[in-house]
Amino acid sequence: MSPLRLAFIISLPRTGSTLLQRLLGAHSRIATVPEPWILLPPLYAIRPEGVFAEYGHRTTALAINALIERLPGGRGDYLAAVAGMAQEIYQKLSPPGAEVFLDKTPRYGLVVDDLIEMFPQATFIVLHRNPLAVVASITDSFTGGHWKPHHHKQDLFLLAERLLAAQEKHPAKFTSVRYEDLIADPTATLRPIVSALGLNWEASVLDSYHDTPVAGVVGDPTGDRYQDLSSEPLTKWRSTLASPLRRRWSRRYLGWLGDQRLELMGYRRDELLRELHSIPTDYSKLGADLINTAKGALWSLGEVEMTRSKLRRLPAWRELFTHT
Repeated sequence: MSPLRLAFIISLPRTGSTLLQRLLGAHSRIATVPEPWILLPPLYAIRPEGVFAEYGHRTTALAINALIERLPGGRGDYLAAVAGMAQEIYQKLSPPGAEVFLDKTPRYGLVVDDLIEMFPQATFIVLHRNPLAVVASITDSFTGGHWKPHHHKQDLFLLAERLLAAQEKHPAKFTSVRYEDLIADPTATLRPIVSALGLNWEASVLDSYHDTPVAGVVGDPTGDRYQDLSSEPLTKWRSTLASPLRRRWSRRYLGWLGDQRLELMGYRRDELLRELHSIPTDYSKLGADLINTAKGALWSLGEVEMTRSKLRRLPAWRELFTHT
């Protein structure tokens, strides 16, 4: 049995990655399952930061890295073993006749450099979407329309920074796709991806993609609502960001992304700003937005409640927080 070729969809949340997974997963030679998340724990196991655990993650990472130094090939041996584990799991998840396994896992952008090192022959499909639409969709989908971008700093900033840095560093490794192009002309957008996977195009994917089994324990909170080739999500963001405070934040976010990174994504900052400024101002949510922004400033300042929540999980500290 020939080993499966691997493909990864790398993107920010709310970019249409589930739709792209469904379309590609409808190909007769591509196997996929609901968000595996399988590679994040073993890769973060060797990072001293980024994990909270009862066992003391920093000490664990120190011990594992010391162990890795004893391996003949060091870090390379460890990554090869992790890659072998994943390859075996992907193989067992794939039906007979599959040639490619497609892994679509949110936050793989946080470890994308490791993935490139582990799977040098894999195809990395980076999916971009108008960043204003991403911010709006996160607001609508994850916080019920309430303005709380501070809850999503990891996705909007850290994940975006690592993903775009990797794309800039390894341009030949990525097949870049824009969500807007996928909606406008799915055939023209999908053909190059299928070709990059070493497969022949199957027009039937456009008829059968709804049957691709991608619904799992975790995943897209909107279900099937926006898993069609519909143009509605292309403009829905305008009403979500119509509040003056949200527009101001969005201008600053585009400034943080900057012209170079936006161009890498396939967008122009001046055009996005022009479209943002063209939205009629809606003051109906301004009061709530100001309150949530103030709460967000306090939350970001010390993240006190997050620390308290973590400490509550440690039995030895619970008594300190019984009456707080």
